[in-house]
Amino acid sequence: MHYVALATDYDGTLATDSIVPPSTLEALDRLRRSGRKVILVTGRELDDLRQVMPDLERFDRIVAENGALLYRPKEKEMKVLASPPTAAFTDRLRERDVLPLSVGAVIVATWQPNEKIVLETIRELGLELQIIFNKGAVMVLPSGVNKATGLAAALDEIGLSPHFFVGAGDAENDHAFLALCGFSMAPANSLPMVKEAVDLVTAEARGAGVEELVRRMLEDDLASLDESVRHPGVLLGQAATGEPLMLPRHGGRILLAGTSGAGKSTLIAGLLERLAGGASQFCVIDPEGDYGGVAAGLAVGDSDQPPKPARILELLEKPHQSVIANLLAVKLDDRPDLFAELVPALEQLKMRTARPHWLFVDEAHHLLSEERQGLGERMRAWAGLFLITVHPDQIAASVLTEVDTLIVMGQSVSETIAQFRSRTGWPGASDPPVPAPGEALLFQRHIAGDGRRFVVAPPTAVRHRHQRKYAEGKLGDDKSFFFRGPEGRLNLKAHNLDLFMQMADGVDDTTWLYHLRAGDYSRWIRESIKDTELADETAAIEGEAELAVAESRARIRAAIEKRYTGAA
Repeated sequence: MHYVALATDYDGTLATDSIVPPSTLEALDRLRRSGRKVILVTGRELDDLRQVMPDLERFDRIVAENGALLYRPKEKEMKVLASPPTAAFTDRLRERDVLPLSVGAVIVATWQPNEKIVLETIRELGLELQIIFNKGAVMVLPSGVNKATGLAAALDEIGLSPHFFVGAGDAENDHAFLALCGFSMAPANSLPMVKEAVDLVTAEARGAGVEELVRRMLEDDLASLDESVRHPGVLLGQAATGEPLMLPRHGGRILLAGTSGAGKSTLIAGLLERLAGGASQFCVIDPEGDYGGVAAGLAVGDSDQPPKPARILELLEKPHQSVIANLLAVKLDDRPDLFAELVPALEQLKMRTARPHWLFVDEAHHLLSEERQGLGERMRAWAGLFLITVHPDQIAASVLTEVDTLIVMGQSVSETIAQFRSRTGWPGASDPPVPAPGEALLFQRHIAGDGRRFVVAPPTAVRHRHQRKYAEGKLGDDKSFFFRGPEGRLNLKAHNLDLFMQMADGVDDTTWLYHLRAGDYSRWIRESIKDTELADETAAIEGEAELAVAESRARIRAAIEKRYTGAA
């Protein structure tokens, strides 16, 4: 279920002449029985609303007074969200015979053409108030208070995101909250300016239009209307033809595959930044600490302390808080177990709140291997799943067969695609084009062909390599460098660049030259440190056959220290 709730206006949307038809009430009840929430967002005062709509418990929350008041019908609790009007202001309006005049907990309301007197009074008293119009009604509220701010307060209480809300409204004062929602609707009777700004204008008016909307939500979760949505998704990059390529709006299941150093982490860092900018929540499972420098999420765990699942979930309960779970301090063999412990809890949170909107799993070939087939079965239908790997052929088949979008980077494109297709049966070209650095190929299950080549949209923030992690942190055995020598007599492990340089100074010339001539240093830097530029520079040094031992050590040290100031 993508759209988990409906936020709807009252007058002109649900109600005709203040009364909601029984058939519309039944439609709202069906929507709630489907597990969705229903929130009423109205300009009316609460006492006034009770007179025309006695059964307020049909709604999970009520935003009244045009965003200034939040009401919990089940608990019968009211929360005022802004400062009440001053007596000087309301008294002055009465003195000037402003009629009708209604004063709520926060809102002051009248009708046109009284707005001129109201505005003059606000200026005379030097008040920070705003006027909001609604089909002839004149509503006065503190600056910045509107239906969108009220809805946001309601969403914070119930732990939901507006991206997965459907909004329904018909008039000027509905613009703000309709723009906040992931999908917006206007009934046929709405003002023209509202109709122009929404995703769907129903054929029917008022309550019958809401009934039409509810039918479509229950039939296919509005999937048939994806093409009309104002928010098309999140930018992946730019195609060769110039148009932007976007992540699927409804999430989907995506696999990003490619060799180390191909630019996968840059693509993901840019995505995370844009997801956070769009108020989408994500959770990143980061086995190697590759995303610690991404400011868009809060890092839990580091090279010394493993992340605690309870802490991850506590943070994700907050709709606007994204999390990056760093597993560096977790032993390599224990990482799949920690992930397996976390998945059921994330699954429950997803079912309850539709969050996190995206789950990114790096090193997916290790965390979701064939040995973890049961976990793969559990995740196969996860909407908003983004897998990252260098070995697509090692991911559980139960997960791979559900992938609907494949993104490939690096020079070994044909091999990577062949590995994927051997497990899934996807059709496609056997000799796809090789993307240049900073580019990728995108394949989609429902579109045949050679894939779409695109330039990756990088993060706007300058992204530094993970200097502390690689210079001072503790990489696992599978990522560490081992000085073994030509006969394998040594077993000196360097689990970071500091130790590598210390050991490089201490090992004998024969051992140093053995690994230098084999290209082991550049290979380690490329595959474990994931720094293509440093790997290329190191490979060039390795290729100078006449270089003296001391000079090769000094030049590799200088190349490392130039990029990693923490190195010894």
